[in-house]
Amino acid sequence: MVTKQVVLVTGASTGFGRLIAEALAKHGHTVFATMRDLAGRNASNASEIREQAKRESLPLQVLELDVTDEASAERAVRDCVHQAGRIDAVINNAGYVVAGLAECVTLEQARRLMDTNFFGCVIVNRAVLPYMRKQSSGLLLHVSSGAGRVAVPGFALYCASKFALEALAETYHYELAGQGIESSIVQPGPYKTAVFGNTVQAADTSRSVTYGAASQFTSKLFSALDASAGNPQDLADVVVSIVETPAGYRRLRYRVSPTDMGVDAINSVSQEVQTRFLQALGLGADTAFVQRSAAGSD
Repeated sequence: MVTKQVVLVTGASTGFGRLIAEALAKHGHTVFATMRDLAGRNASNASEIREQAKRESLPLQVLELDVTDEASAERAVRDCVHQAGRIDAVINNAGYVVAGLAECVTLEQARRLMDTNFFGCVIVNRAVLPYMRKQSSGLLLHVSSGAGRVAVPGFALYCASKFALEALAETYHYELAGQGIESSIVQPGPYKTAVFGNTVQAADTSRSVTYGAASQFTSKLFSALDASAGNPQDLADVVVSIVETPAGYRRLRYRVSPTDMGVDAINSVSQEVQTRFLQALGLGADTAFVQRSAAGSD
């Protein structure tokens, strides 16, 4: 029998986050769908989620959470625990794409992207970990990307944010295992979700004049990704299966994509190298639980 979990999902107004929240609630888990600006830009999305929850009798609630604001994250997590009595999993999904030549992305754009895609996870995890530590259990699940393993021209800053997230999530995986807290990563490939409709374009286009054919990388890649995009419900279904996997048997990484693009090979080599590295540092025995949970293939 699957134990019902209390799950907080960030960036749940649309796209993957919305699908994940709905799928978990339909499986009977208590879900807090979080998003920023409930009274403004997300008022309609929040209303739709509440109406669906009422119509379908789903254990699905909406909370305000801006992942770039430490006080907002702490307040949302506190409200979640107050209402449900505990928090079993957090799905770090909030994020967006900045596209364009790396040189054309302004410093302000780069900082804003990292604030959401990377530091947002740091903030949310710091808010939730004290509660999980008291429970001696919990799951931090990070929505990364195939672009967190493969460098994609025209998406440099987005890739950088996901590469950083991969490192953070893997380190949590080792550091927290002894306290019964797990950290895992899902790596979606190309899917048609709101994130691509909300793509921010690099603002300093004056710097692109010398790039020639390279300046067309972004548009060509968008076309290629669009042609190979899969059904985003696939990711939501995998997240449900991860949440419902018994503690101690979750893998570190899960690729979810209609095409591989070499991510599996990188994951496999990375696991081998990390295992040898930890053993060389004398940490092999300390990470036995981690290595067991990291084993397995996609």
